[in-house]
Amino acid sequence: MSEFNQSVVVITGAAGNLGRAVAQSFAAQGAHLALLDRNTAGIDDTIAACQGQASARAFPIDLIDPASVGQCIDDVLDAFGRVDILANIAGGFTMGPTVPETSDRDWDFMMNLNARSVFNMCRRVIPTMHDNGGGRIINVSARAAEQGKARMGPYCASKAAVLTLTESLAAENRFDNINVNCILPGTIDTPQNREAMPDADFDRWVPPAALADVVLFLASDAARCVTGAAIPVYGQS
Repeated sequence: MSEFNQSVVVITGAAGNLGRAVAQSFAAQGAHLALLDRNTAGIDDTIAACQGQASARAFPIDLIDPASVGQCIDDVLDAFGRVDILANIAGGFTMGPTVPETSDRDWDFMMNLNARSVFNMCRRVIPTMHDNGGGRIINVSARAAEQGKARMGPYCASKAAVLTLTESLAAENRFDNINVNCILPGTIDTPQNREAMPDADFDRWVPPAALADVVLFLASDAARCVTGAAIPVYGQS
């Protein structure tokens, strides 16, 4: 029997490519899934992809709105009673202009989508994990967090914020059986990335299922002594 059998796993960005892969991997291990996204139709597709493998429920959410996050987690607790694992998968990328040409709107969009979403979720979920005696949190940063790139300032900064926030959360909760780690994906092999970069060598990119494997490892008992880590998952790129 899987160690995740009957575990309650909250996944943000559950309608996206990586969120769906993570959901399918946990579902195959018998976990209960709380699937969070603004795209309710996309969550339904993820539930269909997990059909017959686990109990999965959709929870609409605006990750940027603390009130929406609070109500959503209240609903998750009403449905499942606890949160064992939080996988903060939601996020995104946009190429931009140079920093002097970047608008407040574009800066805020990247910081909200990638960093504030993680902050809002962790701020709400960690107290429930304390009440439950522990938990595991896996955040998604990016390879770009480690070195700034031209015309990617807001994206790189937002993903660096996720990495540093992960380290702070790990330090705050290391004696409370709450492990907090993040992964640093390279280019993920998605239909959207293939369309945007049709001449690239897709075999060198990271399949979503491979990233899901790392998420499951970090949530597992095998990683019980790992916290505050940033795991590179670059593929061959």
